[in-house]
Formats: sequence, structure tokens, C-alpha cells
Amino acid sequence: MDTPSSPDPTVPIRLASNYITRFYRGGVHLGVFRGVPSEEYQPEDWVGSVTPVSEAQDGLGMSRLPDGRWLADAVAADPAAYLGAAHLARFGASTELLVKLLDAGERLPVHCHPSRAFAAEHLGCCHGKTEAWVILDAPVDGAVYLGFRETVPAAALANWLDRQDSDAMLAAMNRIPVRAGDAVLVPGGTPHAIGAGVFLTEVQEPTDFSVLLEWKGYQTDGPREGHLGLGYETALTSVDHTGWPPERLGGVQLREPLRLAPGVLRLLPEQADPYFRAERVGDGATLAPGFSVLLVTDGELALTTEAGQVTRVHAGETYLLPFATGTCRVAGTGSAVRCRPPDPALGAS
Repeated sequence: MDTPSSPDPTVPIRLASNYITRFYRGGVHLGVFRGVPSEEYQPEDWVGSVTPVSEAQDGLGMSRLPDGRWLADAVAADPAAYLGAAHLARFGASTELLVKLLDAGERLPVHCHPSRAFAAEHLGCCHGKTEAWVILDAPVDGAVYLGFRETVPAAALANWLDRQDSDAMLAAMNRIPVRAGDAVLVPGGTPHAIGAGVFLTEVQEPTDFSVLLEWKGYQTDGPREGHLGLGYETALTSVDHTGWPPERLGGVQLREPLRLAPGVLRLLPEQADPYFRAERVGDGATLAPGFSVLLVTDGELALTTEAGQVTRVHAGETYLLPFATGTCRVAGTGSAVRCRPPDPALGAS
């Protein structure tokens, strides 16, 4: 059997599905979208990932290229081609990005991810897990939950956790209705949950850190697995239990996508910029060079490189655009979400 040739970083690289087993149900919507069936507890597809699932010893979670190599190895072997000189000078050989497709077959439990400051102090990592959701589909009553409406005393939060009082947690949180096209930023430390039936693209810092506040009824052992190995006394200090009134909540969403250029819409507010970028792209867009992950959400597009190479992409497909791909022109009737690391010209957060 012939061995596949190494992918050419000067053209978009199609990425296969990379399903991950989790403790919550999902995957039906994901399988239909990707055209590859997913099992009941495979609700996530990690796209363009150089990040393993926490404590995985076999590379679980990391993406492979069409020739079978880990993407992480390809980036390490030729970081300039994949990331570009400016990115390397600012961030080193880290892609600074993890992208997922997430299919919530049931409501996800209330949980949070640490901030960079908490991760640096307690986990020895320069990345926390600030993330953002770009909604691809949602039921009529689709919703996400983000932050507590009013400040919750630390003792009350610890009591809810001890009693696994899901009703009290959800009742205290902001319920945000969502529909296809919406985008929501989730700063590190913010308690949150995703409602049943919501299908989304998640762009985030490249870690797999989670603190579970709720686990009753889910296929996981919260007291053993839910506190990052720190114990809950320490892990709960990662949770932002201050109030999120409407004016603060309004800062995590754009009222309308912002037109950056022909065919390019900005999806996230400026406070996302130190962590990542997300854009909706379509006909007439010109994509500047830079490492990025492209998720084709509908229709068909043609990507034309500076060298004239044309790649036709279709709904449900995912692509890696290395820096060496150069400028790409987009044409067609479809649209895609382009997920990018932070701009290397941006100052440190």
C-alpha cells in the first residue's frame, strides 16, 4: 500500500473527524454534519488540535494530518511554514488555539475553566481556558447559561456543590437564549453550561482544564475527577462567583457581527482578542496569511491561493490553513467560520 505523501502547507489541508468520548451525551447532530457517525458519548470533534485530552497518554485529542502524522509533529518540524515568523517571535511554536465542534445531546453540567492567572499559579501552565461559542444550530428553546446574576457567597457555592443542588445553581445563573449565528465569549473562571440540543463551534485556549460544579446524573466521578487534582477547596477559588448584571453580560457578545472587510464578519467582542479570533467568511473574502482552522458551515466555497491553486470545500468539512498557504481568495455560495490565534501584533494580556 502506498504511503500518503506529506501534506503541502502551501495549500489548505483537509482534516478528518477526530471524535472524543466524554461523560455527557451527544454526537447525533455532529455525525450528520460531519458525515461520519458518532457514538452516543462522542459529542466533540477536536479540529486542528495539538492538545491532548487531560492525562491522555496516547495522544487522544490531537489531530492527525492526512499522511498519519500528528499535526503537532508537523508544526514542530516546520514552525515557520505553519505559523509564520511574526507568530513565532510572539508566541514561539505554540499554535495558541484549540477548536472543537460540540454537540450537546443533553444539558452540560455547570462547570468552569481556570483563568490564565489561576493556571499559572496552580497548574504550571501559561494558558487557562477562556473559550467562545459560535452557535451552528439550536432548538427553538435553545439556551446557554453564563455567570451568576448576583454575587454568590463562596460558602453558598461550596454548599451547592456538596449537596449537588443543580436547581439552585441554574436558578442563580444567567440563561441566554441562542440561535444559529450567535457567538458568546466565556472568560476563564466564569461558571457556565450549554443547553441540550445546542450545536456549536468552540474556539479556546489550548488546554483541557475543567472544574466541575455539577456531576450528579452524569457519567463521571466529580469528587475524584472534577477538581484538576487540586482538591475542591483550591479548585473553587478558580470560580468567578461575582454577579453578572446585564451590562456586564452584554460585553461577551456583539449585538451584530462586525464587517471587517468584504466577505468577512467579526464574531467576537474585543475582549476575546488576547486569546483568539473568530470570523465568518464567505464570497468575496480575502484571507490574510496565518495559521487558522476553517469549518465550512453551509454550501460550497472555492479557496484560491496566490499561486492559483483552487481547493473546493463543502459543508461539514474542516480545513487547516497554514501560514505558508498565503493569501486565499474565497468565492461561492457557502460560508465558513475561520478560527485564528491572537494577532501577534497585539500586546500581551
